[in-house]
Amino acid sequence: YFSYSTLGNGKLWSSSIYFLVPIYCSSELSDHDLTMEEVETAEELLVKQHRKEKKDLQAKIQSMKNAVPKNDKKRRKQLTEDIAKLEAELNQKHENELQHLQNSNAADKVDEVADAVDSMNLAGREETEVKQGRISKAQKRRDKKAAQERERENRIAEAEVENLSGSRHQEDLKLRKKLAEMHLQIREICSDGHCMYRAVEHQLMDRSGSLGIRELRAQTAQYMRNHSDDFLPFLTNPNTGNMCTADEFEKYCNDVAETAAWGGQLELRALTHVLQLPIEVIQADSPTITIGEEYAKPPVMLIYMRHAYGLGEHYNSVQTLRDTASEDQE
Repeated sequence: YFSYSTLGNGKLWSSSIYFLVPIYCSSELSDHDLTMEEVETAEELLVKQHRKEKKDLQAKIQSMKNAVPKNDKKRRKQLTEDIAKLEAELNQKHENELQHLQNSNAADKVDEVADAVDSMNLAGREETEVKQGRISKAQKRRDKKAAQERERENRIAEAEVENLSGSRHQEDLKLRKKLAEMHLQIREICSDGHCMYRAVEHQLMDRSGSLGIRELRAQTAQYMRNHSDDFLPFLTNPNTGNMCTADEFEKYCNDVAETAAWGGQLELRALTHVLQLPIEVIQADSPTITIGEEYAKPPVMLIYMRHAYGLGEHYNSVQTLRDTASEDQE
């Protein structure tokens, strides 16, 4: 601090120069402690500066009083006004500086709070947008699934309407009516290429010496090999239309024994001899066909359906009407 006074035009003028020396905090302080120390140091410096300025003003006022004679009332009156003005200006200056420092500190805190609030709002908006995006995607999936379900139900309804007048439905009605007159009903067999053999297997369940699908296929193929003259003339090459060769016939028999090749009338003829039982084939629009009439035993009864499945022909078995309850249990 440096101060000097001059006298001019009968008035005392004073000037002061202040130097602020920076104070460095210990490097051992944490960031939080360093910030608090800097704020406290600024306040202390300002208070010390104000105290010094007031002391200097009092010294200046005393010098001004000493420079004016006590009997000079006019100058004394002016001196009193000047002193009051100087004190008021200094007080106002101190208040402004103190308010500025407090506002700076408050502004820093407000900025920190505002930044924190903005960060929270931004995070909240991002989270809300993410949730809204998820909800939107989930809703789209639900809408798509609902639309697919409605479309499926519409197709089912259309198929049911079509089936009421379709060949499959009409065939089923005719067969059920024909079987009811015989006190029989349809026993459904799965469509997997083995349907004819599965239907025969079902018919043999209540008879002694029943055979499974593998045995039925193997014995059918072997009987056809042993009696090739009875079967070969009825088999043709699907590509050329010519009668099958011996090698082609052997391959045909191998397919009967080892694959899920569909069975037809030739295989049924072989089965009647293997089982030594007659086989009756019930149809909707044709009379019942009996194969193996030479065997005077209760027949194996099968249902031949032309329109049961999209792939075409299919075999089912039959059972008596009184077996409805046992069918449900099975």
